[in-house]
Amino acid sequence: MELRALLTCLLLSLYLRAGGAQDTDVVSVLNCCEGDVLFLLDSSGSVSSFDFSHMLSFLSDLTAPFSLGPDQVRMGLLQVGTEPHLEFGFGAYSSQQGLQAALQRTKQLGGDTNTEDALVIAKERVLRQGTPGGARQGLPRVLVWLTDGIEPGDVEGPMAELREDGVAVLVVSTGRGNYQILREVVSPPAEEHLYFVDIEDMNIITEDVRNAIIEIIRAERLQVRDVTTTTAELHWRPVLAGTGYYDIRFGPVRTEIGGPDGGPGTKPSTEPGRFQRIIRPGNSTSTKLNNLRPDTTYIVSLSPESNLEFFNKLNATFTTRPVETIVAAKPELQSPAQLTVSDSTINSVRVSWGPLLPESVENYTIEYSILPSGKVHVVTVGNRQNSTVLTNLQPATQYLVTVSAHYFMGKERAISAKMCTQDVLPPLADLELRTVGSDSVKLQWKGSADGLRGYWVTWEGEPTHSSSQRSTLYLPPHLVSTTLNHVPHNSRVCVSPVYRSARGEGLCCTASFSSANVPWIRRS
Repeated sequence: MELRALLTCLLLSLYLRAGGAQDTDVVSVLNCCEGDVLFLLDSSGSVSSFDFSHMLSFLSDLTAPFSLGPDQVRMGLLQVGTEPHLEFGFGAYSSQQGLQAALQRTKQLGGDTNTEDALVIAKERVLRQGTPGGARQGLPRVLVWLTDGIEPGDVEGPMAELREDGVAVLVVSTGRGNYQILREVVSPPAEEHLYFVDIEDMNIITEDVRNAIIEIIRAERLQVRDVTTTTAELHWRPVLAGTGYYDIRFGPVRTEIGGPDGGPGTKPSTEPGRFQRIIRPGNSTSTKLNNLRPDTTYIVSLSPESNLEFFNKLNATFTTRPVETIVAAKPELQSPAQLTVSDSTINSVRVSWGPLLPESVENYTIEYSILPSGKVHVVTVGNRQNSTVLTNLQPATQYLVTVSAHYFMGKERAISAKMCTQDVLPPLADLELRTVGSDSVKLQWKGSADGLRGYWVTWEGEPTHSSSQRSTLYLPPHLVSTTLNHVPHNSRVCVSPVYRSARGEGLCCTASFSSANVPWIRRS
């Protein structure tokens, strides 16, 4: 036992050293974020033990790079079964070692897929801010739902309540889910927060899902406040916990030839007398920058230095105020201040903005064009309209949309965002079925559509008074035929194409067996 323990410690030490020194993806996630992430895991009987183990492995890889703790990221796990079970809450683990061990100990619940009651627990106990054991005030919250998509229940209402409360919702489905329901429950944009994947290929989407979470909970840890003509205050969230020190360097930005592409790049000057450095102890959270020049743009970097752990360097830029602006500033225009994109289809997108200020704004113009340099289209609406649907768009295309408010006083304020239309999902073109023997069928279809990820083959026998027999098979995109054995009489056999965002429309045939050789049955 002692020898085994020694070997385990040596291997763990080598792994941590290699990961800390070489894995740039892991380093980029360290200390990046601050927020509470709850994983809603389908643990019901509809999920096989094989699929459940793959989901836990996916969660382990997904969460491994994050820095955990009361001032960083906290994670919880809520299992869905007949009686939903909170496996662990946000305050349970503040280290990766504890979190990974808890995931390894997680056992499947089985039973029914009672997602509705699980969402009540998530909303009332786990994700509610300010309650004991709940989410933290003022920080982003994320719900990541892992499901096989079978009988999800009435989830649209509870999910909408979570989104209205400020919770970002992401969904990972193993490919058999109802696309329309899942698309409705995720936070927009759906193309960044909804993932369909075969259970054995979940590792393909790990980085995409992790990046989506990071974009929601990324922490602005370095802030510049109270900027005057000659001073500025620097504030940061503590990461050293009293150990080590903070190395702060700042200087005016200047343009130099020699950027990444040979063009101009910006960096702080290092000429004598212009570059400044400040050292602050590990328990500090702020400092004041003095002797700055008026109307000058500065870049500042803060490096937490510690012998115990690696921390990312934090950067910020700011511009000091010009001398002539030390007068009462006029109130800023406030519309539009928010811009959202929703209800994306293959050729249309809804754009919404706010707040409405009809007493100040004359009208709004919406400009949109294909990225990076497409033709600009313009739509004008009245000052009491806060949304419009853009139509005649190209499928699977990224656009830049800009909403501008034209004020009666002649001023103008604009806000921009990217938007994407949905992929075209071609239906299955043709399906042929022939019976082979007494309980086997041979299927053949036409494939090779662009963006195809594979095919779902399903067959289900006639229901009895107690149950029905339903089976599924996933095939890669290069296969356009297969033989199914032990197929019940009069089974309905269906083939559906699978794309990245959803399953396309399929075709079905009925397998009727008889003693005679049954000819091909065609469905087109």
